[in-house]
Amino acid sequence: MAAAALIGGVVVLAVAVVVSVWAPRPGGRVGEGRWTVRSPSAMIFAMKILVVGGSGLLGHHVLEQLRLRGHEATTVARTPREGVDRVLDVTTASEDDLRELLAGHDGVVFAGGSDDRRVDKGPVAPRLHAGNVAPVVALLKAAREVGCTRAAVLASYYTYFDRVHPEWGLAAKHPYVRSRIEQAKLARESAGPDLPVAIIEVPYVFGVAPGRVPEWSVPVVKWVRSSAPLFAPRGGSAATSARGVGIVTVDALEDGSGADIPVVEETCAGRTCSPAWPAPPESLVRSARCPPASSARCSASAVA
Repeated sequence: MAAAALIGGVVVLAVAVVVSVWAPRPGGRVGEGRWTVRSPSAMIFAMKILVVGGSGLLGHHVLEQLRLRGHEATTVARTPREGVDRVLDVTTASEDDLRELLAGHDGVVFAGGSDDRRVDKGPVAPRLHAGNVAPVVALLKAAREVGCTRAAVLASYYTYFDRVHPEWGLAAKHPYVRSRIEQAKLARESAGPDLPVAIIEVPYVFGVAPGRVPEWSVPVVKWVRSSAPLFAPRGGSAATSARGVGIVTVDALEDGSGADIPVVEETCAGRTCSPAWPAPPESLVRSARCPPASSARCSASAVA
C-alpha cells in the first residue's frame, strides 16, 4: 500500500511538472513543442521571428541572440549578402509580398530605417517618413493579418526624451525626431490591440558586426586617432553595445512586451583631463585601440 501510494505520488508530481513546463507563458502560442530557457525559472516557447534589416549592425546582434536562445530566425535585407534568407525592400513591397513574407512567423523585428546622419539631396522629412514610418506601418499591418503575436521596432532614444521632456518640443524642431515619434505611434495603431509592439529606444551604439560599424564611429574614431582637439559642449549621452540591443530586443519578444524600452549600459560624460579639453569616454578610446591617457587626445602613433 505504501509503495503504491509512493508510486502514485511520483506520477502526480511528474504530471504536474510536465504541465507546468508545457503551459505557455502569457502571450505564448502552442506549436511544435520546442522550448528554450532564458533563466532557470522561465521556460519560453521557441519562436520563429522575421528580422527586417538583419544584415545590419543591430539586426545582426538580434539574430545572434535569437539563435543563441534556440529560436528560429529569418533574415530579410534589401541587398543579397551572406546570411540573408530573403532579399526584399520592404519600403516598396506590396501588401501581398509582406503577408507572404510574414506567414508562419510568430513575430517580427524592424531593424531598418533611415538615419539622421545620412544627408541626401532634397527635403529630408519625406525621406525619413518613407524610411522609418511607412514601412513599419505596412509591415505591422501585414503581421497582424497573418496572426503574429509579438513585434519589436528598433527606434531611437529621442522618443524617450520627448516622452519625459515634452517641454523641449523636439518633434517640432527636428524631422528625424518627428519621424521616430510617428513611427512608434503609427506602428501600434497599425498592429492593433492584439499584437504588442515593443519600441526599443536605442542610444549611441558601440560594437561591430560583419562589414558593419556604427554610423558615428568612422569620423569620431578618426579624430581619436589624430592629434586634433575636439570642441564639444559639457555634458554626456547614453550609450549601449550592439549586443545589449540584441539582448533587450529578444527579451521583449519572449515577454510579448508592448512597452517603450530605453536601452542604456553606460552614461558617457566628458572626463576632464586638462583645463581646456574633455577626454573621450574610455569605451570610445578602447574601441579605437587607444589606451586611456591623461591627455585629451590619442595620437596616431599611440594606436599604430
